[in-house]
Amino acid sequence: MRLFHPLAFVLVILSSLVNASVTVYHQVPLAASTTTTTTTTASSANYTGAAAYDPTVLTPPPVPAGLTTQFGIQLSSSSAAVQGLSIPQKGSFMGFSIEFTVVNQIFGVNATYLQVPFLNLMALLRERAGEVHIRVGGNTQETAVLVDSLPGGVMVTKEQGTTNDVTATPTLLYTAEVFYTMANISALVNTKWFLGIPFNDTNNLRLGIAEVGEAVLSGPGYLLGFQVGNEPDLYAAHQNRPSTYSPFDYFGEFGVVVNAVNNDGNIPVKNNLVAPSITGKWTPESVWNTGLVETYSSSLGALAVEHYPTDNCYALYGIGSPVIPQDVFQNFLNHTSGINIIAPYLNSTNYAQATGKPFIMMETNTASCGGLPGISDTFGATLWALDFGLQMAYSNFSGAMMHVGGQDVYYNPFTPPPTNQSSYHQWTIGSVFYSAIFIAEAFGPSGNAQIIDLQANTNNMFTPAYAIYENGAPVRLVLLNYVSDPSGASDYTTTISIGGSAIGQGNATPAQIQVKYLVAPSVSEKYNITWAGQTFGGTFQSDGRLTGSESVQTINCDQSSNTCQVTVPAPGVALVFLSSNAYAESGNPSTQTFPTTVTKTAKTATINPSVLATSNGMSGSTWQLGSTSKGNIGAGVRNSLSVISVVGTAVVSAGLLCTLFWS
Repeated sequence: MRLFHPLAFVLVILSSLVNASVTVYHQVPLAASTTTTTTTTASSANYTGAAAYDPTVLTPPPVPAGLTTQFGIQLSSSSAAVQGLSIPQKGSFMGFSIEFTVVNQIFGVNATYLQVPFLNLMALLRERAGEVHIRVGGNTQETAVLVDSLPGGVMVTKEQGTTNDVTATPTLLYTAEVFYTMANISALVNTKWFLGIPFNDTNNLRLGIAEVGEAVLSGPGYLLGFQVGNEPDLYAAHQNRPSTYSPFDYFGEFGVVVNAVNNDGNIPVKNNLVAPSITGKWTPESVWNTGLVETYSSSLGALAVEHYPTDNCYALYGIGSPVIPQDVFQNFLNHTSGINIIAPYLNSTNYAQATGKPFIMMETNTASCGGLPGISDTFGATLWALDFGLQMAYSNFSGAMMHVGGQDVYYNPFTPPPTNQSSYHQWTIGSVFYSAIFIAEAFGPSGNAQIIDLQANTNNMFTPAYAIYENGAPVRLVLLNYVSDPSGASDYTTTISIGGSAIGQGNATPAQIQVKYLVAPSVSEKYNITWAGQTFGGTFQSDGRLTGSESVQTINCDQSSNTCQVTVPAPGVALVFLSSNAYAESGNPSTQTFPTTVTKTAKTATINPSVLATSNGMSGSTWQLGSTSKGNIGAGVRNSLSVISVVGTAVVSAGLLCTLFWS
């Protein structure tokens, strides 16, 4: 069988006809709904469209009294004098958790039709971080079934009403085309993947996802690991296990998977399992106390949890209590939010370090069950996710995945248009994607970024700051301002000093620094968000590329006094580059996207066809997967890939087809 589709590799570009400064979009059908366009309506009481485009705008919290707007930040010129620095972190720290059921909407129809807006978004992260981490899974991973083929040649489909889960999670059927699609994406934008072994029936394990996933993705180095169970501490509540289901029961079932993997010759990598991915109903310690990590250390690649600070489950399923977004908006708009979320995991991050395992937040976002209207899609969520991500990195998590669902959720970092509108609408980029691109640029691609919470402004919860050290020296600063105040009175100015006699070091403040700003008019703003003067625009407006002119501020410092001053608007965030090398390292200036032509060299990868022919959960020797070449089943067979040549043409119309040829 083949690893990648050869010959014609076609990218569907959801793009517009461009001529000079005039943009002409495909004619919107007269019957198409217009309720999902950008609006500033203060309430969604009458809104009946998809949650991803909900127009709810909340009132920002009042300006806090007594806010200090002038304060200093003292940095050591050497990390050796800094207590509490994090472990080394990668720029890929903030990735994405994509619900299995929507991969065909986000990745593309199949391995030969990829979504260019998605590639562009991932390219923006890759050029800053070096790689992108994505988990494909969620509730639907538990009931996913790998099949030979599906009607119409689709790679995924849902069977509603086939599970007893109280959240109405459908059974997911999928084909190996999913893995080839992921592999082609990886070859273009260096994504690396977490997958999940179905865990709903440990008496009849379905290991096909591991067998074929390893065969297609592991060779080129694109596979990070396999979750064993998704939120097992909620199994009893969701009626997926008996009410008595406990951490010790999970320990036993995890062992069943370990033994099956070890005895499966089609799964060559035995040490990349991820556990326990619990939500907090069980404490992590209750799982560690079973002896799971010590017993199965040789099989574990990472430890993981999943956590949302609140939920919107009552609105969807009648579970729990109602949450009124306006009442809880303020809870997201301060530094203590992330600190409090992470506090129960500090013991576990220490434990993970002691056992030599990375500790990952495998799924998170503003609120489970789809997020909250007027919060999850706002600049307030941008600030919250950024601060939360930085706090996790500082607290020695090794990664965090922001969850992505379909049209019916509020918190998506990116949302493709509904299928029936894809010919005339582009993508909608959510507010938390700005958080991801900021962290990628702040941490950079070195893999050596160490983060420290500076507890700035006497640890004021509205004005947090972080320093990032690399190779023993401070390279970047992150300065946040949660206050929403259009008057400008709550903008703050901090005076930065590096080294100096005050801390017994020589002066080390540079002659000048560069600053990028992430800003919006209000914490309630949904789309008028800019990163260094550039934006992804509003509803249905993005092809995955930042638009507008980049604006980077150069600030001259006073080396005689060993100081630099940086002003941070309210609300807003500043990323301060303390050297030209630090600025250049973080992907500046921006480079590759996928509008026309690109050539990329990929590592050669090989796959043994017999692995697919005997893969667990499929049809054994009758396994067959057709090529996209018309009338040619065998045309899909290929054992290696060396060079991908993306051959494009000028943008000519909406729905442009850009053909890629293998060489």
